[in-house]
Amino acid sequence: MKEQQERLTLALETSCDETSAAVIRGGREILSNVISSQILLHRKYGGVVPEIASRKHIEHVLPVVDEALKEAGATLQDIDVLGVTYGPGLVGALLVGVATAKALSFAMDKPLVGVHHLEGHIFANFLAHADLEPPFMALVVSGGHTSLIHVRSYSELILLGQTRDDAAGEAFDKVARVMGLPYPGGPHIDELARKGRADAIAFPRALSGNQQLEFSFSGLKSAVLNYLNSVKQKGESYVPADVAASFQQAVVDILGEKTLLARQTLKLDRLVLAGGVAANSGLRQHLQNLCQQHGWELLYPPPVLCTDNAAMIACRAHYQYACGGPLADLHLNAVPSLPLGTVE
Repeated sequence: MKEQQERLTLALETSCDETSAAVIRGGREILSNVISSQILLHRKYGGVVPEIASRKHIEHVLPVVDEALKEAGATLQDIDVLGVTYGPGLVGALLVGVATAKALSFAMDKPLVGVHHLEGHIFANFLAHADLEPPFMALVVSGGHTSLIHVRSYSELILLGQTRDDAAGEAFDKVARVMGLPYPGGPHIDELARKGRADAIAFPRALSGNQQLEFSFSGLKSAVLNYLNSVKQKGESYVPADVAASFQQAVVDILGEKTLLARQTLKLDRLVLAGGVAANSGLRQHLQNLCQQHGWELLYPPPVLCTDNAAMIACRAHYQYACGGPLADLHLNAVPSLPLGTVE
């Protein structure tokens, strides 16, 4: 086996509606990161259709792997470690990646690492920031999850708190859909919010003011829907930009409040933002202001590493293997509700 700095990792990501394969070297250098997106296919349905997503993964996974190897200038024989997302996500979609990775591992006689999708999002920051090392605190905000994580080391991730119900990204997409914005709704809400007044509508901040590291966005989502329905029933008009800005501000306010609360316990001065919603400009600016006020450092990946991609999975697989973490065998299966982190 090669030295860690030269080790090549090939990883697959098929947890939702992106089919991705990537090759990285030494855990930090991206040689290729190929993503085949299904956004346009699912847009006409207003969201991801699991059965369609699974079928498209089957069609695309091997061509995507071939393209990733070609871009990296590598062959399957050059690969030292394989990684694959095995949860959480859509079970049918996950199974495509898992089955493909197990077949490659068996055929090549190479070690296989099963990777937690959200841990991959956190580890995307290691690809974006060469000097990043644990420990640090991570705020993971995506379409399916909202969590605060204490990253003690490359192998020890402690769950501090998470959402009780809807994830922040899910609320963004559902509000956008009701407002008639295209899927995925998050980027459109973000763009529209820049033109509106964040104090125009007093939407609720659930669980604000308490000392628990938990989030709740279902009530906020319902409040926006009720506001829009009320305006419609009264025959009145509303300013979409004001609704988007007020909704987004409510989300980022509570994310910032709970992050501040967690930091008071951990006393860490480095905050890492991860997940699809990490690309939201309003959230980035809000957290940047918060970090400047308290003398912290804020890090986040570029947009291409915020969305689902295999490079982040390869990074997590590299460090999991390097730290002597568990290896997968041919019994590896998809776990759609895989929990994140260790609870203390």
